[in-house]
Amino acid sequence: MRIIGLTGGIASGKTSAAQLFEELGAAVIDADQLAREVVQPGEEALARIAASFGEQVLNPDGTLNRAALGEIVFADPSARRTLEEITHPAIRKRAEEKLERLREAGTGTAFYVAPLLFEAGITSRVHEVWVVYLDRETQLQRLMARDGLSREAALSRIASQMPMEEKKKLGKVVIDNRGSKEDLEAQVRKLWREEIVDRTER
Repeated sequence: MRIIGLTGGIASGKTSAAQLFEELGAAVIDADQLAREVVQPGEEALARIAASFGEQVLNPDGTLNRAALGEIVFADPSARRTLEEITHPAIRKRAEEKLERLREAGTGTAFYVAPLLFEAGITSRVHEVWVVYLDRETQLQRLMARDGLSREAALSRIASQMPMEEKKKLGKVVIDNRGSKEDLEAQVRKLWREEIVDRTER
């Protein structure tokens, strides 16, 4: 099974690209979705997060208070590393289980969508990497609009990831998402046709 790592920066549009590939028939595993699954009540990772960061990162109903946790980890690199040491192994285990099920089902190509594919050092999990790219200023404007953040808060979140220009150089395929939704969809359809369908038929 060919596993394509789909990555980008925060607010670069990788989720939109992944949804378009999924609509075309691709198998998609989303690391962000797995990250939400592994911190559900009853999961070991959530208990370890509460033990490491205190009860203030939990809501009254026992679910994770993402905003409270986000404030801690975005302001403190060592806290972010602690969180990653808890969640990354749990995410990896769940990703491997899902990929194994796809292999058993005879799936030819799967996309593994992960914002921190390079930062977390998990490129060995995939056969090639496709990067959804946009320039820093466009990324900043989209992030501020999407999450209602101040310029300063948005810059701090962007700074916590590898710069987009570096990711762009590391991608086998670069999807340029500086334009409209229609531009993105046109690129995804072209890639689907040329990189997936045509290669499968060869």
